[in-house]
Amino acid sequence: MRFYFARHGESEANVLRVISNRGLVHGLTETGRRQAQTLAETLRGAEISAIYSSPLLRAAQTAEILAQSLELRFETTGALREPDCGAAEGRSDPAAWQLHSNLWADWWVRLNWDARIAGGESFNDVQQRFLPFLAGLLRENPDSQQNWVLIGHGMLYICMLPLLLTNISRQFAGGLGFPNTAYVLAESGPTGLTCLEWCGVTLPGSNPGSK
Repeated sequence: MRFYFARHGESEANVLRVISNRGLVHGLTETGRRQAQTLAETLRGAEISAIYSSPLLRAAQTAEILAQSLELRFETTGALREPDCGAAEGRSDPAAWQLHSNLWADWWVRLNWDARIAGGESFNDVQQRFLPFLAGLLRENPDSQQNWVLIGHGMLYICMLPLLLTNISRQFAGGLGFPNTAYVLAESGPTGLTCLEWCGVTLPGSNPGSK
């Protein structure tokens, strides 16, 4: 089984610099829609079997464009939401972004997995919804040859994928970033999920083009 962990296209929240990780408010820009269509064309030859998406509007709209292009349905799941930023949600002011930066430092530098913005989620909260969802997919499809697309968010993937992928470290994930509609390609095997490609970077010893 192969997973394409893809980020949504450019959103209104990206352009406005608004922290928007709850509700259905900020959708895709025209650039984001074009990015999603390009992603769909890239994945056309990958024999995609299923699409899952974060319920946030920018992700669901990206998934909808992929689904229409690939002639598939998609399903939303809260497991793929971006971390909720509580009191900083819906804001674009410097104080809100400072709260966001402090949260990132708490998680990434100080390794304080319980840190949160008031009313928001901790690293552990996000882990407790993301990892069981992926474990369930693998458990229910142990010998599957299918290829699945998961439309999520940059911070979510940078934080969570090092916990899931056997050959990816936190330092590696944090150092490369996660552009709009970029994806991480991972393949399941006897020892777990292995990363073959991270946002266009092919991992040593992997062959993303083979099945």
